[in-house]
Amino acid sequence: MIDGAELTLELGAHIAPLLRERIAGTAERTPAELSFANLWLFRRAHRWRFHDGAWPCLSGVHYDGQRHALPLFDIRHVPLRVLHELLAQHGCLLPLTEHEVASLSPKCFALASSRDDADYLYPAAQFRQYPGRALRKKRNLMAQLQSAHALTVHPYAPHLHAEALQVLEGWMHDKRKQPGATDDAACRDALAAASQLGLEGYLYRTDGEAAGFVLAEQLQPGVWVVRFAKGLVRHKGIFQFMFHHFACRADRQVDWLNFEQDLGLPNFRHTKLSYRPSAMLPKWRLLPQPASGAAR
Repeated sequence: MIDGAELTLELGAHIAPLLRERIAGTAERTPAELSFANLWLFRRAHRWRFHDGAWPCLSGVHYDGQRHALPLFDIRHVPLRVLHELLAQHGCLLPLTEHEVASLSPKCFALASSRDDADYLYPAAQFRQYPGRALRKKRNLMAQLQSAHALTVHPYAPHLHAEALQVLEGWMHDKRKQPGATDDAACRDALAAASQLGLEGYLYRTDGEAAGFVLAEQLQPGVWVVRFAKGLVRHKGIFQFMFHHFACRADRQVDWLNFEQDLGLPNFRHTKLSYRPSAMLPKWRLLPQPASGAAR
């Protein structure tokens, strides 16, 4: 098996269009991973290697240790022999969309999905009002923050980089996390290269002090994945306000927010469920079937 090439920022010009073609038509049900920004930001965690050619892909290791390849093409248009070859080389194809797996024969392949990998999907309107009893606590926390402090919002730009890093450091201190124990390395990269990666967001100040920031990426028209949201614990209600503000932005269409997967971490799962997702988006794995059908 060819080792492949290091996933560099410069490869974005080649890989990003392939991913856009692959996710065409998936609308709000687009898996959060399928963007070059996400792949590059988490290149270290997955040990990504780029394999070019007629059927380009990335090879790496999933969070659960599964060796796999991420196709940079729609598998619905690929000969079966190619899929079998990729599985023989990489062990698994991941993540696949619902559109893609619907075209696969169970006689040829095995399919699996993990609850830990599923994305949390929310209508943006939910964050604009925090309606109903289930979200009343979110609504009250935001109102308390607004009534007790002067809040200012600043579109994220390079001159805010140092303040955002201070928030990240403060968030890690609040969570009692050491460098490398969370997504801090990827977050630092995102703050440094936000414009190159197509990330948009805001820095939020309370009474003049940097209290939190959000960086998000548009996956589809009106569909945004929240890549990073960090806030300081002493500014109670800052997360609820940040999500509300982003969902209310008038300069961009915001119909859906994707909060990505929880990786099976109890705290992540509890927090993401507390915002009442409208759907959990499964991500499918294609695996070899012991009695696979004949290749076409």
